[in-house]
Amino acid sequence: MTDMLHPSSLSWFDVAWRLGAATLFPLIVGLERFFHKKPIDFRPFVIISVAACGLLIGSIELLQSSNDSQAQIDPTRVIEGVITGIGFIGAGAMFREGNYVQGAGSAASIWCAGAIGLVCGMGELWLGAIVSIIVFLLLVVSRPFTERWDPGSTKRADTE
Repeated sequence: MTDMLHPSSLSWFDVAWRLGAATLFPLIVGLERFFHKKPIDFRPFVIISVAACGLLIGSIELLQSSNDSQAQIDPTRVIEGVITGIGFIGAGAMFREGNYVQGAGSAASIWCAGAIGLVCGMGELWLGAIVSIIVFLLLVVSRPFTERWDPGSTKRADTE
């Protein structure tokens, strides 16, 4: 029973770092979306990333702690399922308004949050940080170019 209450192959420190990074990195991206009043606020970014990280840590733990040498545990199937499922959530953030599709940036960002959570779950925190920084910078730098299609903007394409 006590084996279920602590990690068997990772240390508590490793688990804490991975989950901490899976919380912080997508929060940065999510806050950018939140401050610009995009269809998805910051909470789903963090929730999806932490859940993806937890699923991957759990599958790694199960793989490492399995006593059966014939175990059919494959963490890549967890990755596949998480990425596919997040695609459905992202699709819900997109909608058509006139001649434009709204929410594609938020949909792609939420999918990226899942990927960040997965790489943090793998223990590749450096990669999660780099991906987060790139996506954050892209969202900030591209804003002047995409502002004309933003429903809340005064520079709407409809009014020109």
